[in-house]
Amino acid sequence: MTRPAALLPTLLSLALAACGAPAPAGEPVDLLITGGTVITMDSARRVIDGGAVAIRGDRIVAVGAAAELDARFAPAERLDAARRIVMPGLIDGHGHAGHGLVKSLGMDTGEWYPATERIYAEASDVGFWRAEALLTGVERVRFGVTTALSFLGGGDMVMRTDDPAFGDAYLAAMDTVGLRFILAVGPRRPPFPKTYVRWTGDSARAQAVSFERQLEVSEALVEKWHAKGDGRLRLAMAFPTHHPEQTPLRGAELEALVAQARATRALSKKHGLLFTQDGHSKHSVKFAHEVFDILGPDVLLSHATGMTDEEIAIVARTGTKVVHNPSANAAIREHFRLVELLDAGVTVMLGSDGVAPDRSYDMFRHVFQAMRYHRAAFRDARVLPAGKVLEMVTVDAAKALGLEREIGSLEAGKKADVILLDADRPHMMPMQMPLYRVAYFANGNDVRTVIVNGRVLMRDRVVLTVDERAVVDLAQREADLAIRRAGLDSLTRTPDGFWGRSRFP
Repeated sequence: MTRPAALLPTLLSLALAACGAPAPAGEPVDLLITGGTVITMDSARRVIDGGAVAIRGDRIVAVGAAAELDARFAPAERLDAARRIVMPGLIDGHGHAGHGLVKSLGMDTGEWYPATERIYAEASDVGFWRAEALLTGVERVRFGVTTALSFLGGGDMVMRTDDPAFGDAYLAAMDTVGLRFILAVGPRRPPFPKTYVRWTGDSARAQAVSFERQLEVSEALVEKWHAKGDGRLRLAMAFPTHHPEQTPLRGAELEALVAQARATRALSKKHGLLFTQDGHSKHSVKFAHEVFDILGPDVLLSHATGMTDEEIAIVARTGTKVVHNPSANAAIREHFRLVELLDAGVTVMLGSDGVAPDRSYDMFRHVFQAMRYHRAAFRDARVLPAGKVLEMVTVDAAKALGLEREIGSLEAGKKADVILLDADRPHMMPMQMPLYRVAYFANGNDVRTVIVNGRVLMRDRVVLTVDERAVVDLAQREADLAIRRAGLDSLTRTPDGFWGRSRFP
């Protein structure tokens, strides 16, 4: 029911119009999203049916009933959200730059990791990284992901930090797409030096790259890009996870590894950056704490499957954050103890671990996967309520990235990162219980409009910041070129054992 006070501006306007006086102007705003079902994710977790969001510049200035905000504001642009769900943009805490151009390559034959290492270090040029950023940036926008973190490489931590040109190209492309984006940079897994190949046309030149060089390149990227301009682009520091039981080290080798880990961590502290590691599992968290001494509230650990009770206590005590990738192979090999982490008070966000070899950046898919994964493990459908998982891609995710004052909910003063979902589709109907529709039935293709930092990046499924057709064509050319340079064309063919078997041989 509309409150009487909300009618006063409208009644005053009608009275003034009747006597020929001009109606008073409302507060100017750039955009008013009005008439939708607004899932705020604020502290009260309000859901406003027939709600509105007012945006001025890059900030939200008001969230409330449409009638109230219509009367209060004079928007330069009005966006009709009738039969739409309006909610904060989704946040993806873990992905890999490069993977978008090598999807499913050798994934069933055990050749995925070697293939990515070879392509990233030896067969990719600057154009490859630019094209991959444009492609996956568009994919994320189309799926309603407004904030994301990706490592500059992958496989076995093949970071393309031998030269700043690669990170420059990647960040410039993401800037063009318009996402809020964190690029994790840092060194490869030791020992050093590592071999990288630079391509100029059809010419290739190999060079040995030291740990010190990769750290220098990482810092150069930080100084050039981190939180500059409108602040959408940020850097994080990354260091390879060490698994003491898989690769036991002693003496000088261990000393060198510890020194490198601490040097990388010191660089993150020097610049106030998030520090992150990929691929944690049982006992590696304890090692990172007791030997590396790198954990803390500005640290985000990815995967972290199979943690012991002691390690969960360490993470809780140090305030370290964790990103859970429920669709990743790591979560199949060893269970991720999400319920125990949450019960211990640890902040956990969701990640896609995308986009390869076998998963996309559709975070709705990973929301659903997370619920099924943990309910199956406990044989209990009450485990991990949908509301908790929605928090893990919005407010909890923002906290894990250290951005809780900026994003994660629709509230006055926060950045205007907003998505609109089409609720008027058969799989989303009937439109009651919007929280359940989003968690259980929505998918990335339901996203109609995407706004980041107050800027409309996609409207009615049309990406406005880049030419999507040109991006797709560029990505195909660069992927073909890199695979050909690496001599891996055979991996693009369907392998023996694909059909008619219960498992690969």
